[in-house]
Amino acid sequence: MSDLIDDPVPGENAPEFSVSELSGVVKRMIEGEFSHVRVRGEVGRVSRPRSGHVYLDLKDDRSVLAGVIWKGVAGRLPIEPEEGMEVVATGRLTTFPGQSRYQIIIEDLKPAGAGALMAMLEARKKALAAEGLFDADRKKALPYLPGVIGVVTSPSGAVIRDILHRLRDRFPRKVLIWPVAVQGQNCAPEVARAIEGFNALGPGGALPRPDLIIVARGGGSIEDLWGFNEEAVVRAAAASAIPLISAVGHETDTTLIDLAADMRAPTPTAAAELAVPVRLDLLAWLDGQEARLTQALTGGIARRGQRLRDMARALPRPETLLESPAQRLDNLSDKLGASLTRLVQTRRVALSEGAGALRPALLRRAVDGERQRLRSLAARLNLNLLEADMRRRTRELDQMSLRFSDLANRQITGWRDRIDTLERLRKTMGYKETLKRGYAVIRAGEAVITTKAAAASHAVLEVEFSDGRLTLDGSRTPTRRKQGKGKAVDPDQKNLL
Repeated sequence: MSDLIDDPVPGENAPEFSVSELSGVVKRMIEGEFSHVRVRGEVGRVSRPRSGHVYLDLKDDRSVLAGVIWKGVAGRLPIEPEEGMEVVATGRLTTFPGQSRYQIIIEDLKPAGAGALMAMLEARKKALAAEGLFDADRKKALPYLPGVIGVVTSPSGAVIRDILHRLRDRFPRKVLIWPVAVQGQNCAPEVARAIEGFNALGPGGALPRPDLIIVARGGGSIEDLWGFNEEAVVRAAAASAIPLISAVGHETDTTLIDLAADMRAPTPTAAAELAVPVRLDLLAWLDGQEARLTQALTGGIARRGQRLRDMARALPRPETLLESPAQRLDNLSDKLGASLTRLVQTRRVALSEGAGALRPALLRRAVDGERQRLRSLAARLNLNLLEADMRRRTRELDQMSLRFSDLANRQITGWRDRIDTLERLRKTMGYKETLKRGYAVIRAGEAVITTKAAAASHAVLEVEFSDGRLTLDGSRTPTRRKQGKGKAVDPDQKNLL
C-alpha cells in the first residue's frame, strides 16, 4: 500500500496565484518602491494619438523604458518632447498588466542640461528661418513718434520701471502694460496672447491701439529666458501687424523673438530710447529751425527792400511824368475850336457840290444804264452756269465709267482665278490622279466593283489603269482595248481572277 503513494515533492504546498493576482502584487510593489523617480535618457519613439496623451520611449545605450504623459500634464510641460532630445523625466513607475510591462508616468520633463537646450534651440532656429520668419524684408519700420506704446512684461519687476522712467525723461507717451509671466511654463502662452491681444485692438475702441509694442525682460540664464524661444512666441512676433521691439535679457543674450522682431534692443532701457526721440532735442531743433526761418525771412525782406530802393532811384519823379502831356493837352485845346469851324465849312461846301449833280433826269438815265448792264450780266451768267454744269456731269460720267470698268476687271479676274483653282482641285481630287499612284478601277459594265464577292459574280471585268483599260474574261484570254493614243493592252497578261 505504501508503494502506491508517491513521496511529496518539495514546494507543492506553496500558494497558487492567478495571473491577475500576481500582476497586482507586482504593480503594488513597483509603485510602492518607485513612487517618485527621476530618469535621464534620450527620447525615442513619440506618439500623439487623438486622445491628447503622449506616449514615448526613454532609452540609453542598453535599455528602453516606456513612458506616458497624460493629456492634462502634456499641456503644462515647458517643452515638447521630440525624438533624439536628451531629457530628465520626473514621475512614478507603474505596470501595464495588459501587456505585462512596466512604464513611467511622467509628471515633469526638462532638457538634460544646457547642451541639450542649445541643440534644440539651434534646430528650432533653423526650422523657423527656413519658413522666412527671420527675413529682413518682412520687418517693419518703427514709427518716429508713437502716440501709444504697448509694453509686454511683468508689472512687478524693475524692467517696467526702467522703461517708464526712460520714456518720461525722453518724451512722455501713453503706455499700455499687458502683464505676463516672464519665465516658467506660463511665459510663452501669455506673451503670445499679449502680442495677439494688442494686435486685436481696433481703432476707436475703449482701449487705444498701440502704435508700437515692446516685449521686455531682464537678464537671466537660458532656462529663465526659454519662454521667449518658444515657437508660439516667435510666430506671434512675426505675425504682428504693429511694429515690435524685442528687449529680452542683456546685450549678450539672444533669443528667437529677437530674430523675429522688427527691432532688437540690447536692454529694456535701450528699447525705450529706440521707441521715442528726446523731447528736449526736438525742442532745440525746432528752436534752431525757427531761428533760421526768422533769419531767412528777415534777410529776404531786407534784400528786397534794398533792391526796391535801388530801382526807385532810377525812376523819374511823378510830377515830371505829367508835365509834357499837360502841355500838349493845352495846345490841342487851343486848336480845337478853329479846327471844328474849318471842318464844318469844308463839309458844307462838299454837300453843296454833290447836291447840284443830283437831278432827276440824270438819276433816271443812270438807273436805266445800270438795269441794262444787269440784264447782260444775268444772261451771260446763265450760259456760264449751264456750261459748267455740263462739264461737271461729263466728268462724273467719266469717273463712273472708270470705276465700273475697274470693278468689272477685278470681278472677272477673281472669277478666272477661282475657276483655275477649282480646275486644279478637280484634277488633284479626281480618280485619274489616284490611278497614277498605282491604283486601279474594276468595272462590270457600268458598275464599279469594290469587293471580292461582287467580282466573282461577273464573268467579264474591265480593269482601268493609269495608262489604259484591260478586259478580263473568265472564258477566254484577255483582249486588248485601245486607250489614249492608240496603245493596246498586252494580250499575254494572265487572268487576274
